[in-house]
Amino acid sequence: MASTCSAAFRRSPFREGRAVIVERGAIADVLLLEPKLFGDARGFFYESYNRRTFAQATGLDVEFVQDNHSRSSKNVLRGLHYQLRQPQGKLVRVTAGEIWDVAVDLRRGSASFGRWAGATLSAKSCRMLWVPAGFAHGFLVLSDHAEVQYKTTDYYAPEHERTLLWNDPALAIDWPLTGEPVMTDKDRRGTPLGGAETYP
Repeated sequence: MASTCSAAFRRSPFREGRAVIVERGAIADVLLLEPKLFGDARGFFYESYNRRTFAQATGLDVEFVQDNHSRSSKNVLRGLHYQLRQPQGKLVRVTAGEIWDVAVDLRRGSASFGRWAGATLSAKSCRMLWVPAGFAHGFLVLSDHAEVQYKTTDYYAPEHERTLLWNDPALAIDWPLTGEPVMTDKDRRGTPLGGAETYP
């Protein structure tokens, strides 16, 4: 199974001058977003989400129904999670610390099925990752701790949640680990891609 590292996103020349700059990687549907930051001696301000601006920048008109917030320590690895029914698109950002954020395409009809995209997100950069529905998602904490907030396009449905094996050789995800990952038993027992339930 082919795998790819898509951490090197490329900036779209059509987004310059807008409130949000969009960068695309080898998996075009996964987007790295950089909001316009206003800073002065007092600190900074930026719009973390504006539906109209998001639609203009990405061409996507999505409705978010739930906001999630997690705090994790260094080397915590969460994922790779997805919902087989009620699939969730996610807009992910970091408000404290730094993470390595990963999305895996599980759409069998996609040219990038089984491939992954990864990017470093941090509170300092203010960048966000758009993970479309049909992808598994996970992240590794790189800093002493990190707080991750993300918006979802559907509600959490634990009965439909599945876990893709984080270190499946078929995916060959380049996790920047500095020690043994801290994980739940459920995440350690994730299903390899070859046996996973996927999307059409």
